[in-house]
Amino acid sequence: MNLAIDSNRYTDLVKGDPKTLDILERASTIYVPLIVLGELRAGFACENRSEVNERKLIEFLNTEGVQILSPNESTTLIYADLYKELRRLGKLIPTNDLWIASLCIQFNLVLFARDKHFASIARL
Repeated sequence: MNLAIDSNRYTDLVKGDPKTLDILERASTIYVPLIVLGELRAGFACENRSEVNERKLIEFLNTEGVQILSPNESTTLIYADLYKELRRLGKLIPTNDLWIASLCIQFNLVLFARDKHFASIARL
């Protein structure tokens, strides 16, 4: 299984959550959307343990089977389509999460997240 990890599940991983660890260990490849990296590093910047957190993140990113996933022009087309669909349904989600969902759809990835609003996206 190839999956994309959201920032809240990365936090669960760092905290040692057994269910999170089990799911991630079974993944063939774990993709970290560039947007998630931004969210994590923004959070680190506001904490006292930013250096420790950054070291842990770099260690995770250097783990075999972990890859950073970046958006491209095709992602923007999916983003626009999803935005239109969610707006029509009256179920807009945070912008960063819309980018993450677009990447998952584009690359046919399972999204590993806790945010319930992702359930509004039928294609995920």
